[in-house]
Amino acid sequence: MNQYRVLIADDHPMARMAIRSLLEDDKSFQIIGEATNGQEAYVLCGNLQPDLVLLDISMPVWNGLMATREIKKNYPHIKVVILSVSDDVADLFTAIQYGAQGYLLKNLDPDDWVTYLHALLDEDSDVSRKMAARLLNHFRKETKAVPDEPKPEVLTPREREIVIRVAAGDTNREISEHLFIAENTVKNHLKNILEKLALANRVQLAAYATRHGLFPKQD
Repeated sequence: MNQYRVLIADDHPMARMAIRSLLEDDKSFQIIGEATNGQEAYVLCGNLQPDLVLLDISMPVWNGLMATREIKKNYPHIKVVILSVSDDVADLFTAIQYGAQGYLLKNLDPDDWVTYLHALLDEDSDVSRKMAARLLNHFRKETKAVPDEPKPEVLTPREREIVIRVAAGDTNREISEHLFIAENTVKNHLKNILEKLALANRVQLAAYATRHGLFPKQD
């Protein structure tokens, strides 16, 4: 039986404890480390070389999406699964875009967690192939060309910056901190952006950003 080395990254001690307890009941998982933020998780990936990293999406310093981008850029062999309490499609979209292999909701049944992770790690499994096919079909629909939609040129430089941060999976608060503007200002900009682009919500905006190549610059 294969044993997978797992790194858990979550800023809440009780959450880390719960995940550890869940996985330690299955002998195929070995917990080799814990991190309290995304940057710490990235450093531990270099030191410990886990097979799998479970990253909470909302962490200080680097959030889960930022950590995913850096981990997959430098350690592409490490599998990454994002953990969240929300099934926001925009977050899922960004996680897969940055190279994550999966996205788990924290309120899923424990048995579903284990089944999902086994399917993910066993790339030849039928479950894994079906999951991959569903994701590909979803993202093809999200990124297909839309005739006559407004071009990014209609946006001001500030609006483009905000769209790029939305594509990166940032919350309004994170955008305000990154751009040094008030959170209410971000909300007003987003309202104007959605009106300009004839879009309904952040999910559609993230898909629009993908279609037009509006992504954060890689350092």
